[in-house]
Amino acid sequence: MSRYICIHGHFYQPPRENPWLEEVEVQDSAHPYHDWNERITAECYGPNAASRILDGEGRIIDIINNYSKISFNFGPTLLSWMHRHHPKLHQAIVDADRLSMERFDGHGSAMAQAFSHMIMPLATRRDKITQVRWGIADFRSRFGREPEGMWLPETAVDLETLTILADAGIRFTLLAPRQAARVRPLGGGTWQDVSDSRVDPTTPYVVKLPRGKSISVFFYDGPISQDLAFGDMLATGEAFHARLMAAFTDAGRDWPQIVHIATDGETYGHHHSSGEMALTYCLSLIESDPSVELINYAAYLDRHPPRFEAAIFENSSWSCIHGVERWRADCGCNSGMHGGWNQQWRAPLREAMDWLRDKCVEIHERLAPAYFKGIWKARDAYIEVMLDRSPERVSAFLAAHSRKRLSPQNMVTALKLMELQRYAMLIFTSCGWFFDEVSGIETVQILQYAARAIQLALELDGVSLESAFAEKLRQAPSNVLQSGLTAYEKYAKPAAVTLPRVGAHYAISSLFEDYPEEYAFGCYTVNGTISLRERAGRSRLVTGRASIASVVTLEHLDVQFAVIHAGDHNLTCGIAALGDPEAMRGMESALRQAFERGDLPETIRTLDAHFGQNIYSIWHLFRDEQRKVVAEVLSPAYQEAESTYRQVFENNYPVLRFLQWLSVPPPRHFLDAAAFVVETDLKQMLGGEDMDLDRLDDRIKDAREFGLTLDYDALGLLAAQWVNRRLAVFGETPRDILALDNVKEALARLGDLPMGLNLWKAQNIIFELSRSHYPDKAAAAARGDSAADRWRAAFEAVADALHVRVPA
Repeated sequence: MSRYICIHGHFYQPPRENPWLEEVEVQDSAHPYHDWNERITAECYGPNAASRILDGEGRIIDIINNYSKISFNFGPTLLSWMHRHHPKLHQAIVDADRLSMERFDGHGSAMAQAFSHMIMPLATRRDKITQVRWGIADFRSRFGREPEGMWLPETAVDLETLTILADAGIRFTLLAPRQAARVRPLGGGTWQDVSDSRVDPTTPYVVKLPRGKSISVFFYDGPISQDLAFGDMLATGEAFHARLMAAFTDAGRDWPQIVHIATDGETYGHHHSSGEMALTYCLSLIESDPSVELINYAAYLDRHPPRFEAAIFENSSWSCIHGVERWRADCGCNSGMHGGWNQQWRAPLREAMDWLRDKCVEIHERLAPAYFKGIWKARDAYIEVMLDRSPERVSAFLAAHSRKRLSPQNMVTALKLMELQRYAMLIFTSCGWFFDEVSGIETVQILQYAARAIQLALELDGVSLESAFAEKLRQAPSNVLQSGLTAYEKYAKPAAVTLPRVGAHYAISSLFEDYPEEYAFGCYTVNGTISLRERAGRSRLVTGRASIASVVTLEHLDVQFAVIHAGDHNLTCGIAALGDPEAMRGMESALRQAFERGDLPETIRTLDAHFGQNIYSIWHLFRDEQRKVVAEVLSPAYQEAESTYRQVFENNYPVLRFLQWLSVPPPRHFLDAAAFVVETDLKQMLGGEDMDLDRLDDRIKDAREFGLTLDYDALGLLAAQWVNRRLAVFGETPRDILALDNVKEALARLGDLPMGLNLWKAQNIIFELSRSHYPDKAAAAARGDSAADRWRAAFEAVADALHVRVPA
């Protein structure tokens, strides 16, 4: 075999977690999903683990794990989130690497990635080493093997980075064709200039490094990759396949050829709807063609070692034609979405982050030697704690790297020093500079990392870095705000969390939820006790105590609290360090007496007198719980508004029908009321279990006939979740014919609304059942079993609605 094809997907999202909570809070720009990770998982990461092959009628005849047949890398921070929130998908990705080892000569297709997507040529040597070591350790922990290749963020490269990869045992990496400067035969000879993307991408190259080191490099096919990402190549799998095959030629090539491409993995399903299916069909066409073979990079290197040497352009990347200027200058590279905007903020932001990193290094070098035997060796090993924050793992790390046995308080300090270094690298996550505006969601993320680093530096060293950092941000111009400092103060700093704020969150939300004795908020644990709970009409009073601990730094705080809710959006919470029990009982008694008299002003004055300045409100709740609490406290107002809209709709329903009959446009306020009621009822039905089909019919008819403008994105997500949820239950108890009938009838109706249902999870369930249960039921039905025949008919109807082909 002399012709091979390899398709690489770089699957990555910037880390989106609140730095203090270690969890992603709701992101409204990802509507109707909770956040962008969830949205892209639904559109891309999940579907690629279970992609469809369709027959000529558009029916699913097979489901394929695309990851097992392509080369891929996932960002470690994305996989960490996925492992927590979508463990089955995480396992499917790990399994794909194992399957690829069986397919490709024992070489897995997964590649490692430099850990936090830092632009490596702009990093210090020490940070480059840590990024590579962390990336390798994360890969090893997930895939159970050593990585052979490593993806460099944005393929940004210099010789120092390649040398560090080689020193770490990495065999190869991928680069863009324009990053190749010149090539020559491996044994020596005349160098050939291949600048301006003229390098032949169908063969690997060796880049020779200092100290006799070397690393293999694959320069991907630029034109095909570009057209795939930004053109219409994914319109059909046939077009994709034809374009790849056309890249082979015997003219001037007397070596085995590998046609290979590299794009963002999100190309397949997120950037291009159903792109994962085009990829699947393209892969099937390649597999059925005896003239070509699918392969991954490591297997290809074993079969066909490099015959050529290459020299690279240092400080170059795949997404900036100016090298790496996109991450430090207004070079002109941007998303193209905001004409007239500039990126003059990039240089001041880079300067501010470089300064902050250097200050964090100073603190580390000054303080860490008192705690660690080797301060940088300890930082490199800290990835083991980041991957597993169990007490056993933390103890093992400290035992291995501490200079001496540490007291509990010194353990907190030692872990904070490690966290300071973690955030001093996360501030350089590349997406912070990639897009158009300093107040964009990705840049705000790295500003939050900076705020966390500044907080840790103050706690460790007693000196605030914020004023100097803020002055540097003031020099970063914004296209929509006054400056980068405004973005920092408006969007980054409010996310900051302290232990008292965690206590306030627990106390306030305890008004509306009954928590177990031990509860987790993000990376904090709370052991709480409610000692007083009073209610008078809509007013509430709660007091108690809680022990709060950080899983990350092990710091803890014991607090007492009191919360007064007047029944509307006014809510006051006091937090103080746990003190004299007798004083607390006295405070609770005074609060109770004032509250039971109905004297809310006196109750609040008593709370203020006891807690002083340590007062919190709904504003201090973490974002997701804040939404729930706001909905709860405003529930009476919402219900009143709903009642008013419903009354308008129901009282004027005959008028609406009459105006429709006359083809007279109805008044806007009639339509607004109708849309509100119909959407509210649909959401209520989709949030339940068995569907009220008659009511569903009525609301769908209203929406269609009145031409109502509804939030079909949100309704589509709820409808898909309802179908997925009901079929997941049916998959566990596949004899429940009533549940199957209900789903069948609901699907027949939901298709009448323009919701664009994402039903890949439901399709997976029905496809699996069509292979595991359907054949036996069909056989029983053929023998005259009436119950089996009813099951068969309902199942076939659901499979038909989901476009799944059942076996003949």
